[in-house]
Amino acid sequence: MKADLVDVNETRKNLKIEVPRDVVDAEIDRVARDYSRKARIPGFRPGKAPARVIKQRFKDQILHDVAHDLVPRAVDEALRERGVEPVDTPDIQDVTVEEGQALTFTASFDTVPPFEVGNYDTLSLRRPSNRIEDDAVAQALQRLRDRAARFEPVEDRGVLEGDIVTVDLERKDAAGKADKHPDVAVELGASANPPGFDAQLLGLEVGATKSFTIQYPADHPIGELANTEVSYTVTVKAIKRRVLPELDDEFAKDLGEFDTLDALRARVREDLEHEAGHAADRAVRAELMKQLAGRVSFDVPQSLIDREINRRLEDFAGRLIDQGIDPRQAGIDWGAFRDAQRDAAREAVASALVLDEVARQEQLEVSASDVDQEIGRYAERTGRTPAAVRAALEKESGLSRIYTGLRREKSIDFLMARATIAED
Repeated sequence: MKADLVDVNETRKNLKIEVPRDVVDAEIDRVARDYSRKARIPGFRPGKAPARVIKQRFKDQILHDVAHDLVPRAVDEALRERGVEPVDTPDIQDVTVEEGQALTFTASFDTVPPFEVGNYDTLSLRRPSNRIEDDAVAQALQRLRDRAARFEPVEDRGVLEGDIVTVDLERKDAAGKADKHPDVAVELGASANPPGFDAQLLGLEVGATKSFTIQYPADHPIGELANTEVSYTVTVKAIKRRVLPELDDEFAKDLGEFDTLDALRARVREDLEHEAGHAADRAVRAELMKQLAGRVSFDVPQSLIDREINRRLEDFAGRLIDQGIDPRQAGIDWGAFRDAQRDAAREAVASALVLDEVARQEQLEVSASDVDQEIGRYAERTGRTPAAVRAALEKESGLSRIYTGLRREKSIDFLMARATIAED
């Protein structure tokens, strides 16, 4: 077999492969014999049709099967001989196969060239402070008050900001298509309300009916409503006012385990500091990833960037589905979403390449018990048994992702222990 390795660029390679004629003809004969045993040819008993008849009648299928068998074997052999490891399945192009001729084709693929990760001790990171200001505590207490608010019926005035209004609602689009919704609860000030809707309700009293038109902006998040005009008719059936509890010891007791407001305030501060600590950890980690990505001097293979973008796309679509939103009906420009992810994906891939190289150089290994613990943690979070999680991962070839992820986490721990981390 003849194979020429051509450098397209630092990471992209082409293998031009030629499989000898005698190997091709032998494979054609073998496949033709298989067809002969199974084929039903008029005028011949099963298995007795001459090879030339079989080859002529099933030529395209036989040549397809020959290429399907020989190409992967030839690619694997050529890669082993040259010690080259693709980052993804090679793209096979320009396949030519005929009886009496050599099989030729080109295999294109990306690789990661050898590179130096640099001195670990030069990593310099900054950890944000987890100090919590009094204003943050006050805002958190206000949010607790907001959640504990009660709503009391109102009969002697019109609608004010912050009220909950029950209305019968009729909506009609620009084409005249109408739909009715009785007993709709509208909280004035809620972010989900149509633009300008709240202002139309202000001042209305129980029993009042009002018709008005809303012009949705061109950048409205719901695609089918963007840049459209919708007519509404509402009849106010009830108004409730929002009443906040007093911020005192009784409020603290109502929340559970607190005897005084000071005890509640202390717990709120503790929780905020805990959250700020996690945020600081994420910030340090993000800065580490950014610095590692900067140590990759070559252009990251496009196939790896595309794979990372696809992963982010699937993850985002999955979160929409978890929220009961159909990604196909969400009005999202997925092409723009992909473009917006490209720089972040490139950085994520580059930093992962450095982590993998650190793990290789420092011989950081993942044990079977490490994988068992990770599977156990995931099983606990999802309410499944570890055996069920493992079975699903094995079915989806997902165990390798677990190993890769854990090995990279070991690299992160290794680098964090050697980096200089300054506290804000």
